[in-house]
Amino acid sequence: MDVKMADLPGIGKKISIVTAQSSMIVLIIHHSGKRELYFFQDADEDEADFSLDLTAEETRELGAQLLGAVFQPVTKDKMKLFRSQIVTEWIEIKKGSPVATKTIKELEIRKRTGVSIVGIFRSEAVIASPEADERLEIGDTIMAIGKSDQISEFERLCEGEAV
Repeated sequence: MDVKMADLPGIGKKISIVTAQSSMIVLIIHHSGKRELYFFQDADEDEADFSLDLTAEETRELGAQLLGAVFQPVTKDKMKLFRSQIVTEWIEIKKGSPVATKTIKELEIRKRTGVSIVGIFRSEAVIASPEADERLEIGDTIMAIGKSDQISEFERLCEGEAV
């Protein structure tokens, strides 16, 4: 990445950033506080692919977001560890399952297995983040998340094996 700053007499400052992919972002900060942001797909082009006019507040917010003020991505090492420990599984509720017609709360799924139900696929409908009073029905496909052993416990519960 190459960053250059230049004075624009009578206007303000120009900050140019050339990325590793040879794109370029140019920020012009006027003495008046106005900000102009330009994006060039190819840093060698004379005409920007798009531009934005930003207020000082918008520029600060954009900068804060780029710095990670609200969201910090997980490092690759942490993501590998996370992926190795957390499993998402889809379990179909079959005829004869002891969980059919019971609510998530009645079954105490989280307490008994450690699994969290994050979604229920019912016919053409999707119930995202179901409430505790949601009834499980025959034919539902449950999207569950937990550690491997917890998922296994939940599968045994759905099949009628004691947990």
